[in-house]
Amino acid sequence: MERALLVNLRLRDRAYRDPWPAEESAAELRELVRSIGVQIAEEIVVERDRPTAAFFMGKGKAEELRERCLLGKANVVILSQDLTFPQQRNLEEVTGLKVIDRTQLILDLFARRARSEEGQVQVELAQLEYLLPRLAGKGVLLSRLGGGIGTRGPGEQKLEVDRRRIRLRIGRLQRELEEIHLRRGVARRKRRDEEIPTVALIGYTNVGKTTLFNALTRAGAVARDQLFTTLDPLARRLALPTRQPVLLSDTVGFLHRLPHHLIESFQATLEEVTEAELLLHLADASSPMLEEQISAVQEVLEELKAQEKPVLVAFNKIDRIDSQSRAALRRRYPESVLISALNGEGLPELLDRVATQLGYLMRSASIALSARDQQWLDRIYRQGQVLQRRLIDTTVLLTARVPHRLYGQLEKAGLIKS
Repeated sequence: MERALLVNLRLRDRAYRDPWPAEESAAELRELVRSIGVQIAEEIVVERDRPTAAFFMGKGKAEELRERCLLGKANVVILSQDLTFPQQRNLEEVTGLKVIDRTQLILDLFARRARSEEGQVQVELAQLEYLLPRLAGKGVLLSRLGGGIGTRGPGEQKLEVDRRRIRLRIGRLQRELEEIHLRRGVARRKRRDEEIPTVALIGYTNVGKTTLFNALTRAGAVARDQLFTTLDPLARRLALPTRQPVLLSDTVGFLHRLPHHLIESFQATLEEVTEAELLLHLADASSPMLEEQISAVQEVLEELKAQEKPVLVAFNKIDRIDSQSRAALRRRYPESVLISALNGEGLPELLDRVATQLGYLMRSASIALSARDQQWLDRIYRQGQVLQRRLIDTTVLLTARVPHRLYGQLEKAGLIKS
């Protein structure tokens, strides 16, 4: 098993400073490392006003890393910040070990989590786009061959891989993602024709989205107490209490300082967010970083240009907090819902609220169906909510709420009673 020296880089200059508390950023780094199964040999803090061009840190501190690795028997150095290629190369030369920055750590975790063809394509694209600026003049400096963290995906290719071959591969992967985008577009148009709205589950990583997804849809998706359990998009039909059908979509978890090119690479998955009629923002009520995690999600939504979408906030894991904390959440977020996806508390209220927020998609109607109009009956039950049904002779009288498009079709067929 690999043993890592974790280096928490803290920058004091306001232009570079991470707004998250240092202890929480360090805890998140530990969780990322734990999620890939690497043992932590030692953890140190390096403080500077701003990064240096050569090592990010000072040269003396860089040389100290090697001594600490020898003492702690660490064979990899993992840093909490992103490095330029020269910084990474120089640190590897000084320490004689692999040096992994934050983005590469996240990419390695993504590579381990992706299962579907789509997820693997997106991860490989992100890895190659990370690798491209790190090419040496004659080829790729892939000193990470031989196994372990940072070697998954394109890192295992031969040393003679060069810029041109990587760009060609990136082009092919982008075309594959475009084909995925087109296939999703066809499925989305079919849903629009049937007027089935989409509710996209969003939230910080490891807040319980997959657990909630399973609780609402009985999908049986893998849910674990670890970061980025869900990379591959999941979608299942769900009937609301009003009988209105919706498509519930689980998305990849967000992270603070999520690199821009990762968002670009995962656009095919995250487009479910931009196309959804409602965003269900799940937050961890028990997290000490609750407010910061909510802000991180909002930042990603802004980058996706989805900040104007209707949002319903649900605070999960309320079984882990006391009554005073629950009351404080209700005061601060009066429009939110408090739930426990694990034990089911609050889920009926959550579904009621989803139905209420999607109510604008439906229209009340009085419908009269004769024997020759029975082909409409299945569509009304499948797409709408039947509130009352009466039979007078051979005519079926319905009081229902139906999607606007179906209402128009019924009206055109002369089936709407005035």
